[in-house]
Amino acid sequence: MAARAGEQAARSSVWLGGGTRRGRGGGQPSGLDRDRITAATVRLLDAEGLDRFSMRRLAADLNVTAMSVYWYVDTKDELLELALDEVFGEPALPGPDDGAADWRDLLRALAREYRALLVRHPWVPPLIGRYLNIGPNSLAFSRAIHQVVRRAGLPVHGITGAISAVFQFVYGYGTIQGHFMSRVAEAGVTPDEYHAQMMASVGGTPDTAAVIEETRDIMDARGGATVDEMLDRDFTFALDLLVAGIEAMVERSGPAPDA
Repeated sequence: MAARAGEQAARSSVWLGGGTRRGRGGGQPSGLDRDRITAATVRLLDAEGLDRFSMRRLAADLNVTAMSVYWYVDTKDELLELALDEVFGEPALPGPDDGAADWRDLLRALAREYRALLVRHPWVPPLIGRYLNIGPNSLAFSRAIHQVVRRAGLPVHGITGAISAVFQFVYGYGTIQGHFMSRVAEAGVTPDEYHAQMMASVGGTPDTAAVIEETRDIMDARGGATVDEMLDRDFTFALDLLVAGIEAMVERSGPAPDA
């Protein structure tokens, strides 16, 4: 038992020392496999959120016993890590035909894909920092980002900083937007209705009303007839600022030796 506990502590990821396991041998529950369990986990997390997720709830959804699930994963953490990598297979990545495409366009496309992933699955952000994220889909997404940013011509020591600037921004933006969309869903209204209700509510408080009035010209200039349009405009402009920053650093540093 102690050796088993030590093994679990040492294996900090489902992808290390057992990530390809599809069952423990004979006696597996009929009609069940790890892919089906992972898909059901993603579906439940999307529908009910991370806090309500449990192995018992998953088993009920699959119409099996909780012990049946444990034929395929050792812990709930392993299952969540599998679900996390599963959704990282959703973003469209650059393909062989994109070799001549401008790195700026490819970077913007990857950023948009990442934002959409975070908004679509609001349970993802808290798991990203919890696990190593070394599953095949996560690695493919990370590799695509590195390959695109390398093409910008930055010095090698600046590549990880540029990636952090862009994708940590996207992480924050997508996470907050995901929280907003969750509140909208809980309220049972549209994003535009929720926004109107919120603005009317905060506008009735003297302190917040004063701040809103001070920034009215900014909000008017922002434009956008809907919440989605406002969010998209802000995201696009912020992303353009970051791309311009990368361009400025390339110009300041000169071309990379391998560019």
